[in-house]
Parts: sequence; C-alpha cells; structure tokens
Amino acid sequence: MGITLHLLLHSDRDPIPDVPAIYFVMPTEENIDRICQDLRNQLYESYYLNFISAISRSKLEDIASAALAANAVNQVTKVFDQYLNFITLEDDMFVLCNQNKEQISYHAINKPDIMDTDMEVIMDTIVDSLFCFFVTLGAVPIIRCPRGNAAEMVAVKLDKKLRENLRDARNSLFTGDTMGAGQFSFQRPLFVLADRNLDLATPLHHTWTYQALIHDVLDFHLNRVTLEESLGSEAGARPKKKTKKSYDLTAADQFWQKHKGSPFPEVAESVQEELDKYRAQEDEVKRLKSIMGLEGEDEGAISMLSDNTAKLTSAVSSLPELLEKKRLIDLHTNVATAVLDHIKSRKLDVYFEYEEKLMSKSTLDKSLLDIITDPDAGTPEDKMRLFLIFYITAQQPPSEGDLEQYKKALIDAGCDLSPLNYIKQWKAFTKMATTPANYGNSGSYHLFEIINLPVTRILDNLMDMKSNPVSYFCPSFEIQDTIHSSIPRNKNPFQEAIVFVVGGGNYIEYQNLVDYTKAKQGKRVMYGCSELFSAAQFMKQLSQLGQK
Repeated sequence: MGITLHLLLHSDRDPIPDVPAIYFVMPTEENIDRICQDLRNQLYESYYLNFISAISRSKLEDIASAALAANAVNQVTKVFDQYLNFITLEDDMFVLCNQNKEQISYHAINKPDIMDTDMEVIMDTIVDSLFCFFVTLGAVPIIRCPRGNAAEMVAVKLDKKLRENLRDARNSLFTGDTMGAGQFSFQRPLFVLADRNLDLATPLHHTWTYQALIHDVLDFHLNRVTLEESLGSEAGARPKKKTKKSYDLTAADQFWQKHKGSPFPEVAESVQEELDKYRAQEDEVKRLKSIMGLEGEDEGAISMLSDNTAKLTSAVSSLPELLEKKRLIDLHTNVATAVLDHIKSRKLDVYFEYEEKLMSKSTLDKSLLDIITDPDAGTPEDKMRLFLIFYITAQQPPSEGDLEQYKKALIDAGCDLSPLNYIKQWKAFTKMATTPANYGNSGSYHLFEIINLPVTRILDNLMDMKSNPVSYFCPSFEIQDTIHSSIPRNKNPFQEAIVFVVGGGNYIEYQNLVDYTKAKQGKRVMYGCSELFSAAQFMKQLSQLGQK
C-alpha cells in the first residue's frame, strides 16, 4: 500500500520531516503520551491517528492541547476510531487479545478472592472488544446466555452498550452504510455467550484433528508454528545442533485450508499423495530437459525436440508454481512429522480414544489405572488431563477409597495434583448450581463419529428454537423490528450465529462447530473466545487456582 517502513510506537524513532505517518494504537495513557511527545518533537510531516478502540473525550483533549502547544494542529490530518480491538485468526474465528491476555483469563475471572471492582474491569475489557466486533460486522445481535455466571455479566453490559449507541441516531455505528456490510443478511444474527465453566473437559481433551493437534503438542501461536529442527552432525562426533524454524499456516495454503480439520491419519496420507504428485511433475521436467540436450544429428531426436519444445515451455512456466508446491509439501512434512513424534512417544491415540469414550459414556475396554500406571503412556500432564476428564464427566464421583488409589498412582507418575483440588471445588459448586454438561450419546461408540460438544448443543437448541432455559436479551432496533414485525420472532430459526466463550476457548470446540455447520445447509456460524489456550496453558491456570 505504499508503506515503506513500520515501527513500534515505543521504539527509538528518528525524525522523517517530509513524510506522513499512520499510527495504529490502543488509546492507552502511555500511547497517548508518546503521540504528544512525537508532536512536540516534530517527527513527521502529517499525522493520521487510528485508534484500535474508541478514544475517550479527555484523551482526545490531551492530544489537542499537545498539538496546540507544538504548533502542529494542521499536521494532525485525520483521527479515526477503528473499532478493531479483536484478532481474527480465521474467516470464522476470533480472539479478544494477545498481549496481557492473563488479565481476562479463566484464572483471573475465577479467582476466589477477586474483588468486585476487578471483575468490573475484566467485564468492561471483554465488552469493549465484543462491541468492536459487532461494529465491524455491522450487525446488532440477539443475545442469549445462561444465567448466573460471567457470561451473563458480559451480556448485560454489552446489551447496555449497544442500546446506548442505538439511542443516538445521528452518531449510531449501526445505521446507514455499515449495516449488514456484506457480512450478514438483514436478519439479526444470534449471539450465544457461553461460560467456560459450562464445560471444563473439552479444553483438556486430547485431540485427533490436524490444527487442534498442532496447537496441543507444538508451539502454535497467532497462526504461526515454531519447530525445533536438528541439523546434521559432523561425522557423528558432535551432537546434532537444534535450530528453530517458524512456518505460517494461512488461508493462502490450500493444503492447510483443506486439511486443518481432518483426522491426523488422513493428513499424513494426503502429504504423501502430494509428494508423489510433485515428484511425477519434477521427473517430467527433468525428462524434457534431457531430451532438449540431445545431439541435433539424430533425426528421431529432432522430431522429439519439436514435440517437446511446447511441453517444456509449459513446464518451465509452471516452475514457480512447482517450487511453491514443494515449499508447502516440505512445510507440512516437517509439521506432520513433529506431530507424529508426539503421538508415538506419548501414545496420544490411546488417550484420545479413551477420553472420547468417557465423554460419550461408552463402554471402556481398559481400566483408567492401567493407563496412569503405564510408564510408556504419555507425560505426567497427559495422565492428569485424562484423570480430570474422567472426574469431570463421571455421573458419580469416585469413592474416597478409589480416589486415594488414583491420587497415589498419579503422584507416583509424577503428576501435580493442584488442578484436581480446583476441579473438586468446581464440581461441588456446579452440582449445587446446575446439571452437568452433556457430551453426546451414550451407547455404541465409533472413532471419528462427531460428538456434539456442550457448546455446540446449546447453539443447536438456540438456532432451531428448541426449548432451553437460557436468558434472552435483545437490544431494541427499530429498523429491524419493523422488517420483522409481521414474523413472530420465536418461530423463525436463525441462519447466522456467533458463539463466544467467556474464559477461554480452543480449536477442538471451534472444529466441532465447523463440522456442525457443514452438516447444516445454509447456516453460518462464527466462534470467538476471550483467549485461545492449549491444554497445557489451561492446566497451568487450573493449577494456580487449586494451589492451597
């Protein structure tokens, strides 16, 4: 876009007096101070200020005062509130923040000693981002949420913020051009706010699809995976050197788009197929090149030469495409191999199958103690995750005697029991508050049969207007109400929905919603969460909550 340099706001920057500068920043106290300092130091020719979230009146006045004092009022060319305080990881998935995400984490929301004022700050932070999301979408949602938890607090605050914005018709962000800006039809989308406490088993679950596995076992962050690769050692004398390599997994990568939600064995097979196809094309180019190098005296060679010139021309012109293909094949070979190493060394297939059976209440073919005491099956963390899922999904908690036996086995396996302390308290509390989450049909179980997870089940009930005990918020919106006045609202199934989990989400839940949507013709669903954590990161938070 003609931008020749990009720098971090708080880095040391030299003046470039004849160049316009675009700022894209959060309107925080320190960022505003730095902008004022830049104006005083006459760093640029003109300033375009873009705030990720809406800037307050008082902070805008601070900038105005600084511009006035620095005689730079005419240089501040534009000031925009961009309403972009969220991160889009996929076309149908977003998270709220990357920096300082511990401030709105599951741990922060569920600390036993949290002050009301701290909780208000967390809720306001989440609501600000969700408001930005709906402004960008150009849609006023119909909000649904369960009662009596953090999700309801977010719903009430978001509802209020939307109403206040709609009340001021001149300055409303939801009228005119922005409405239904191509994202959604004029029907208002359903917005389902869920609370992480609804389902603590899924974030701990070992998984079997490509994207979710990468997130679980590798270092996968903001769509970039970082691997440690060994460099060959010299004559075997020195140990192999390890080097870190990063790969971006983006929508431009067709293999990734096609297979990120596929079961892992299918991915491994597809990588091999792509490699075979590539090799065949490469061999063809080599064959044509060798023919082109033949001596001209041979008549047979000359006739083959003229036939093959066209072929070679087309082969050479497809060379950049071939090289890109090779790059992607190498990328997925390396990533899939790294994932496979984890599966083999930790017996992750055993964990995945056993947990699926626990969650779908199917008959178990081996005892839980056997897996916990097997020294070759998984890390202490894998064993703890499995036990927590067993504990969470059990209709009846194990007796004291059994629990002691399990605890001893877990300690012997090197497990940290603090997450269990927290889950015990949580289970006792939720037993008083609500019915346990339902994970799918009991009875027969087949590998890869899609079980609808609790969040997907709630969405399904709400989209198709099935009965459910869920609060119902609906910010008033006159234009929409006149369009729909003739249609009774509760008889119309929703075609478009956004599911958002307060307290953190994961790729397993996201993939489950994607699979659900594929099976429902014409329905569109987006998934969002306050933070995206791997099972290891979630375990760490549970451990902090369970420390005595």
